Amino acid sequence: MSTELRLRLRESKLRAARVSVISTASLTLVKLVTGALIGSISVLSEAIHSATDLVAAIIAYFSVRASDSPPDDDHPYGHGKIESVSALAEAMLIFGSAIYILYEVIDRLRNPHPPHINLLNAGIVVMLLSMIVNTVVSRFLARVARETESQALSADAAHIGTDAGTSTGVLVGLILARATGRAWLDPAIAGLVATLLIAIAFRLLKDALNLLLDIRLPEIEEAKIRTIIETDQRVRGHHKLRTRKSGSVRHADVHVLLDDELTLLAAHSVCEELEDAIRSTFPGVIVNIHIEPYQYEINHQREVHGVEGDTAGEGR
Repeated sequence: MSTELRLRLRESKLRAARVSVISTASLTLVKLVTGALIGSISVLSEAIHSATDLVAAIIAYFSVRASDSPPDDDHPYGHGKIESVSALAEAMLIFGSAIYILYEVIDRLRNPHPPHINLLNAGIVVMLLSMIVNTVVSRFLARVARETESQALSADAAHIGTDAGTSTGVLVGLILARATGRAWLDPAIAGLVATLLIAIAFRLLKDALNLLLDIRLPEIEEAKIRTIIETDQRVRGHHKLRTRKSGSVRHADVHVLLDDELTLLAAHSVCEELEDAIRSTFPGVIVNIHIEPYQYEINHQREVHGVEGDTAGEGR
């Protein structure tokens, strides 16, 4: 990946992260004040939800800055996994806030404190505003996350998108409470918000752990790499394809078998062309190709490992 492209993607991610921090901070403050004034646990639960999103947005901002730092002596593979660590922290933060909301819901159901019905209109307006703003910001973050392949921004977009959905639920609950005067609807909606937050936290936790544990690239992406290698007429076979992702950077290494008679210079040229072809499909991918002499590898597999037949070139 060229320096110019890396800097452009980094600035795009940082700009999106700043938008997330500013919008979330504003909504958190408005929800906290409104929820406290009208005594609504559902609005306060949304404020807590937004507060976790704010912390997540701040984590995403700094993780994006750090993850795009170039490799150094202590981190020769770069800093991409910082994004996965931040996503893991965000998941735990969301889970903790959900547990707190459930605690408040149970307390409110045991000791009812009905919200001020006459002031619910303010809560309705705030939730409507939250729903609109979060929907717009979430879609913006998701688009930038796709373009830059940023896990941190993707997690942030998921958080804010969830906030938009829960704001809609709270909005409906407030409207029903206003129309019917049934105070139990307020904690009931807050309980649904907490349940949804727990589901989101587990999904983010799974995604973050997968990348931290070097899960392979999706099968469709590995298939594209194999196709590039197998369609080159000079390649006699390949095996040991291994892939992973660190932040927004893909890594792939593979053993490629070439004719025994090729010179080192010619074999190196084949590898360069294969790497260029893979990079044209996945810009920024880091490719490592290990060259093996075809017939020699066949004999080695037969004599040392007892493998019969022409199996050295099979993908494995």
